[in-house]
Amino acid sequence: MDERHEGFGDVLRTEGITKVYRSGDVAVHALRGIDFSLRAHEVVVLLGASGSGKSTLLNILGGLDHPTSGRLFFHEADVTNLTDSQMTEFRRRHVGFVFQFYNLVPSLTARENVALVTEVADNPMRPEEALDRVGLSGRLDHFPSQMSGGEQQRVSIARAIAKRPEILLCDEPTGALDSKTGVAVLEALVEVNRSLGTATALITHNVAIRRIADRVVYMGDGRITRVEENDGRVAPSEVSW
Repeated sequence: MDERHEGFGDVLRTEGITKVYRSGDVAVHALRGIDFSLRAHEVVVLLGASGSGKSTLLNILGGLDHPTSGRLFFHEADVTNLTDSQMTEFRRRHVGFVFQFYNLVPSLTARENVALVTEVADNPMRPEEALDRVGLSGRLDHFPSQMSGGEQQRVSIARAIAKRPEILLCDEPTGALDSKTGVAVLEALVEVNRSLGTATALITHNVAIRRIADRVVYMGDGRITRVEENDGRVAPSEVSW
């Protein structure tokens, strides 16, 4: 194991995961035997063209979808065949999601949007603390319409981390943002990973972003085509696109 993660075991691990979607007599193989791991304290970037299987894999890792075959482990527990209610509990307790579109409630302030999560979590941060961690302590009482796209995305990150998840799964979190704003969002994600030790997987089409990761996983045609270990992370401020 990479010495940077010595003592930090796999939080998530897959064995031979496949996913087949059927449309009539046509079978679409979205994933074709994926062996993948995500370690505590690490940032993994997943790269690949549209249709390569990145989002399908992320959805299975986060319990939003079930594999057709193969196994998913959370630490050493096999969670592949949890019932829907058990999987909902798994997501609620252990997984935070950040998507390309922010999914904030327009009629609620930043503080209130984050509080939606803290009210149902076991050991949550206060909304104010979560927003402070992403640099928004001065925007607590602003509504989404009063914030920029980057600020709204940082609210969605605060909402995701407020329940102190072990896993943070991000699907194109900078996809709708310009370079400067995207860097601010990446800085928030990296700071959360550093301070909370959250195992973080980030999907992007943007090859430049791979430099902020510990590992880069390349996907194509439903398979992992190669994995690169970075010698060290580059700060988001040093990434441009």
